[in-house]
Amino acid sequence: MSIAADNIERPLVLIVDDDEEIRSALEELLLSVGIDARCFGSTQELLHADLPERPGCLILDVRMPGASGLDLQQHLASNGNTRPIIFLTGHGDIAMTVQAMKAGAIDFLTKPVRDQTLLDAVTAAIEKDISLRTAARHVKQHVDRYAKLTPREREVLREVAKGRLNKQIAFDLGISEVTVKLHRGSVTKKMQATSVGQLIRIWELLPAEIREEKSP
Repeated sequence: MSIAADNIERPLVLIVDDDEEIRSALEELLLSVGIDARCFGSTQELLHADLPERPGCLILDVRMPGASGLDLQQHLASNGNTRPIIFLTGHGDIAMTVQAMKAGAIDFLTKPVRDQTLLDAVTAAIEKDISLRTAARHVKQHVDRYAKLTPREREVLREVAKGRLNKQIAFDLGISEVTVKLHRGSVTKKMQATSVGQLIRIWELLPAEIREEKSP
């Protein structure tokens, strides 16, 4: 693996806090355990930054001038950004915690926080992000392979996923059972499945808009 490729896979933690002293302390803590970090003084500063596509998480202060950390959480979610978030605040309350956790935050920590507590939360968040990115790559692979199926192969796959037998599929589609078997074989090969069970699991991982498409 090249240095550039390796750098893309290195976790990066984004710190957003209007207190420069806290930003610096957090960055130093993360760097001390080999985790890259970038700091921002406001949510707007982060949103206008050119960020690399690397696994990691966000550490957000809740209350800041302008848009709050909770506002940023909502903004990212509405734009499909699933990067895990850890909230760090000196003004936490129950209502805020509930709102943040319901919206998917990894943790809600109150300042001052123990170094190890924060590092544990960051580790959990990075692991979650890597897992989400891996799952997303797999789904994209399945979608790309599905795109190479013919309309008839897609029909056959849809019926197989319903648990239909070859003779039932043949009757429904008005084709011979031998033809169904040929299509099934082609679908299995193109989708790179090793069994019917795996083929069905792949189907269930496809986005809902694909699975809910009407047959031509």
